[in-house]
Order: sequence, then C-alpha cells, then structure tokens
Amino acid sequence: MTTYRFKGVTPKIHPDAYVFEDAVIIGDVRIEKNVSIWPGVTIRGDKAPIVIKEGSNVQEHAVLHADPGYPLTIDKNVTIGHAVVLHGCTVGENSVIGIGAILLNGSSVPADSLVTAGSILSAGPRFVPGSMIAGSPAKRMVELSKSDIQNLRDTAMEYQALANEYRDGLERLPS
Repeated sequence: MTTYRFKGVTPKIHPDAYVFEDAVIIGDVRIEKNVSIWPGVTIRGDKAPIVIKEGSNVQEHAVLHADPGYPLTIDKNVTIGHAVVLHGCTVGENSVIGIGAILLNGSSVPADSLVTAGSILSAGPRFVPGSMIAGSPAKRMVELSKSDIQNLRDTAMEYQALANEYRDGLERLPS
C-alpha cells in the first residue's frame, strides 16, 4: 500500500487490516481491525475524516473521499462493491453497496441495507434499516427479509475469510 501524510495527519491502519499493495491512502483515514482494502482502491482523507470500521471490505477500484462538514463513515461489517464511489456519506452496519453505486455528500444508508449496483444516492432521501435501495435517483424498493439481511452479513464474513486466504496464500510472481 502507499500511504501519505497530509498536512501533518497520517493514516491509522490497524495491523490486522489487509490492505493490498497498490491501494492509496492519504491523510485523515482510520482503518480498523479485520478490514480489507482490495487492489486499486483510493482513500483520500485530505478534506475531512474517513473511518472504515471493523470487519468491512472495500473492493477493487472504489474511491472514497470526504468534504468539510461531510465526513465519510463505513460502519462495521459493510461490503463496498467494485468501483463504488463514496463521497462524504455514511454507510450503516452490515450493509452492502453494489457494484458501481455512487453515494454523494450527506447521503446515508441505514444498517442491514442493500444499495443495488449502479444506484446514485444524494443527500435528500432517508431510509429505514433493512431497505433495498435502487435507482437514480435512489428510492426504497422493498423491505429486506431476515434471510436477505443474513446474506448481507455473510458477505462481509466471506471477505474477512478471503482476506486471510490472501494474507497466507498470495504470491507475487516475478516479471
């Protein structure tokens, strides 16, 4: 991984986090225990704090940024899908943000929710926990069942296990 101190603020990365070597992490960023950050992720805490809580995963080519007055917080056991853009938003515990979704300043996803692939969330709408959120602009589609919510939670656990497999089994090959 490449980390940068910005204006005297250094990222804080828990030693039990798995961060891929080409991830870029800048400034006021806190990554907690058992978080995994996958290839090509950029996390830029130059304008406001970014916190990724325990057990969450941020998949390939996601971009995380924040603005003054709009910190970015990812709660525990959240899955951030491939190529997601999170900007000054909050994602609740055990949620999944689908591939290519965009969450803008002030948007909020409650616990145990699914944002479907390609959705765009702005600051206006508020959702209840256990929602399937979809579209552009995003709207609540349905209430998730208990088994749906368990699947969201299982996804985070699968990525924790996968990060351990990578830690133990990934071997860089010579060019």
